[in-house]
Amino acid sequence: MHKPSYKTVFHSYIIFFMIFICLILTVIGIFLSLITIQKPNGEFIRSDWPKKFTENFNEQIVFIDNKPQVKQSGLEKLRENQLWLQILDSSGNRVYGFLEPKEHKDYYSNSELLALANQNNSSNGTVYFNTIKNNKNDYIYIIYFPLNISKVNMFFDGGKFIGGKSIVFSIIGIIFLIILVSGIAYGYWVTKCISNITSAVSDISKRSYLPVNIKGVFADIYNSLNILNEEIHRSDEIQNKTDIMREEWISNITHDLKTPLSPIKGYAELLTDSSTNYSPEKVYKYASIMLKNIEYTNTLINDLKLTYQLKNGIIPLNKNNYDLVRFLKELSIDILNYPEYESNIVEFKSNIDNINFDFDCTLLKRAFSNLIVNAFTYGDKNTKVCVHITLNERIEIIISDNGKGMSREEASNLFNRYYRGSNTKQKIEGTGLGLAITKQIIEVHGGNISVESIPGLGSSFYITFPI
Repeated sequence: MHKPSYKTVFHSYIIFFMIFICLILTVIGIFLSLITIQKPNGEFIRSDWPKKFTENFNEQIVFIDNKPQVKQSGLEKLRENQLWLQILDSSGNRVYGFLEPKEHKDYYSNSELLALANQNNSSNGTVYFNTIKNNKNDYIYIIYFPLNISKVNMFFDGGKFIGGKSIVFSIIGIIFLIILVSGIAYGYWVTKCISNITSAVSDISKRSYLPVNIKGVFADIYNSLNILNEEIHRSDEIQNKTDIMREEWISNITHDLKTPLSPIKGYAELLTDSSTNYSPEKVYKYASIMLKNIEYTNTLINDLKLTYQLKNGIIPLNKNNYDLVRFLKELSIDILNYPEYESNIVEFKSNIDNINFDFDCTLLKRAFSNLIVNAFTYGDKNTKVCVHITLNERIEIIISDNGKGMSREEASNLFNRYYRGSNTKQKIEGTGLGLAITKQIIEVHGGNISVESIPGLGSSFYITFPI
């Protein structure tokens, strides 16, 4: 762990240092752009070049018969840099000129010379002056530069300025050192935080993470990790419950498959025993029991097939437009016509005479039969079922009973195909897939189903379909 951490610190430091260097170079670039100028020939040079050029140009001026002249080398320099020159005597009169503009002046008063000297940041160019002596006579030469240069005068206390240089450089060095150390410290801190986050993610994957409450920059990340850890533990809990229910369901299915096979095998062995002659009545009785168990096995297999077809959406829907009110009313009557349910009661209510709805008659019959028959099966002979239909913004159907009800745990797992309720004292002949199939059938028709139940008071199933 240490080597990657140091590498990350080094990388953070390098990134920070590179950004710092880029900022320094940017500042230097801006500073250089302010103190450099471009000569007419395209060459970049320090902005004090015109001043130094003017000061050194006195070497190019000579006097012949007390008249100022410019050496050939000086003229070439003026021509090369596109400069023009005027030489004035002590009275301000022009005595020499080179490459002057057409409208040049031949005389300058003291105030005009002072104005030219103080001229600053002119788009027409910049003028520099210098003096030269000849036999006790003073001359002023003026050189015009086609450059826009700002002249800045600064005044310092000489003693303090010399000593202040070292102070300035010391301050700059200290600032640089502080920035450098801060960059390293920040990189180390970020690396440590990232390392802690990485460890937290690893702990979550190992299910050993302990939630933490941290404030600051990384608070949102740790809050998200805490939520993720809770979701993973909740998912694990659901998965464990599902696995347990699956194992119980497989065990029940295995038992349910063996249950009908045992009498089939037993009676088949009796009928094939050549040493015993059975009367036609007994043969009929044994064959009927075998057929009943074969039918039960076939139903179980078909239920398994149907639930997986519904789950994977591969069952063909044979939808037609039917009157849903009439359909449910006839279904209730058909169920009550069975001898085992003839003592039960189904109360039917509807706020509308008919509701035309597209549905698969066979599948929806299976779904609602499961709900009504389950109420009778898990209840007693006095169990009453109420079927209530309303039509508002959607179709709403409530199937309620006054049976024994169920616990919250049973209600929450009721539609799980791995779950089988146990709220009955009698042996239930069923596959345990009925309500799971009911939910899937209603959902493939675009509907929803939910249940509310109170132990000892009964249960209510709420089914809705879109119009």
